[in-house]
Amino acid sequence: MKIKEIKLNKFKRFTDLTIKNIPASAKLVILVGPNGCGKTSIFEAFNHWYKYKGYSRWNNDSQNYFIKSGDKDTIGTGFWVDNRVDIIAYDEPLDGKDNIKGKFYFRTAHRNEPDFTTQNLSKQTDPKNNVRFDTLMTTDVSVSENYQRLVSNTLSGVFDGNNDRKTVEELREELVGKIRESLSTVFDDLQFSNIGEPLVNGSFYFTKGRSTNFHYKNLSAGEKSAFDIILDLVIKSDSFDNTVYCIDEPEAHMHTALQAKLLAEMYNLINDKSQLWLATHSIGMLQQAKELEIRHPGSVVFLDFSNVDFDETTTITPATIDKTIWNKFVELAFGDFAKLIAPERIVFCEGNANGRKYKDFDAQVYNKVFSSKYPTTSFVSIGACTEIEDPDNVSMKIISQVMQNSEIIKFVDRDDKSSEEITECNAKGVKVLKRRHIESYILDDEIITKLCNNIGKSDKITECIAAKTTKVTASMARGHAADDIKSASGEIYVELKRILNLTQCGNTKDAFFRDTLVPLITEDTTVYKELEQEIFS
Repeated sequence: MKIKEIKLNKFKRFTDLTIKNIPASAKLVILVGPNGCGKTSIFEAFNHWYKYKGYSRWNNDSQNYFIKSGDKDTIGTGFWVDNRVDIIAYDEPLDGKDNIKGKFYFRTAHRNEPDFTTQNLSKQTDPKNNVRFDTLMTTDVSVSENYQRLVSNTLSGVFDGNNDRKTVEELREELVGKIRESLSTVFDDLQFSNIGEPLVNGSFYFTKGRSTNFHYKNLSAGEKSAFDIILDLVIKSDSFDNTVYCIDEPEAHMHTALQAKLLAEMYNLINDKSQLWLATHSIGMLQQAKELEIRHPGSVVFLDFSNVDFDETTTITPATIDKTIWNKFVELAFGDFAKLIAPERIVFCEGNANGRKYKDFDAQVYNKVFSSKYPTTSFVSIGACTEIEDPDNVSMKIISQVMQNSEIIKFVDRDDKSSEEITECNAKGVKVLKRRHIESYILDDEIITKLCNNIGKSDKITECIAAKTTKVTASMARGHAADDIKSASGEIYVELKRILNLTQCGNTKDAFFRDTLVPLITEDTTVYKELEQEIFS
């Protein structure tokens, strides 16, 4: 099964979230964003929907856990069942228990089974016949269960008449060989050797270096974590062969190189009818996902949960793998300044790196405008214009010293600078916008015209530009300069929304500019060419 679209209504931290435009070709879906942004909550929504639709599992405790805080007193059970989680799949009937069982597979971020030795066997039922987790905060213990399932499959194979002509060695190798092969692609010095004697010392045994019969309990935490996931995918693949696999933070306890190898093997173990969803902070896995997309175009998509206000109606669509998005991935893995790791060019611009929402506004705008044509350029907010112009600025000195192979550009707004002041800035290696500030470009008549044309309201162009002129004139009457578009930008934003009857275009002025107007500044526009000339010439 492959997911096309998801809608969540007042579920955990989401007020009204739609995730859409996931292509049918997507085999791997990566969820990225900082801690607490809601990645695990997406899997919780899948799990809850799966329990209810496929197994009629529901209780009031779950309702209290899943309903968005603040809504518990206003929403009843019936509303939840009918309206809370909606999943749309490609060409899959999701309207009955028999059609839903086996469509989802879950592994939580709390995987932990440090040791086990089996001394008795028990019959293992079809894993599609039950739900493993009430919530994804549950500790996930799978290794010993999969041992039992592997032995059970071995016994079934012995008594299957179709295997009469096979030797014991051939039969055993069929059942454990795939695990051994997968493990060998991930580890250079760890080989899966045998399963011991199931009724005496049943466990998994390995060869590691010169050590033989190396017991599962002696593996490192990272080795156990990787083996656990590989084992589970191999053992369960026959039962979950048309499935959305959801694995939360698969990189636990692993170093970067191992993370990358594990993701590549997970990708190979999932068949083309299925979809693998991962929530991760791992730079190793993100880099590997990027490489998988290069090798298999259209098979990998990224869903970016950072800088999104989920208290509002929100839509998330797959993010392209350009420099802007990749910078966000690196930032998640290494910290706020990691986006400066070896870019070809660094542009210091005005802005404040602090703040809960829409921080680094100028840098966000420039990155969005130029990321496609200049993917190896990073725009970085460094403070006020006086800080950028200061040759002794400590932050810029440190970054410039560390990034000695990167071209450094300093770039400030025009503001009220005289021609002489601009000359002085240029002499210090500081470039200056020709217009007063970035808002002058964002609210250029060309961009407003393009907005009207794009939404099919060309007849509103004159009215929108006239409204802009009126608000600038009113701002001038309050003592602002004629070119100070920023002082009137809030009122212009309100007028454009009113005249064009815009909805879901940005809940604030900055969001509207960043998410609705800035994408219109494309290479074919005069505004783009002017900014490009001023920054990169």
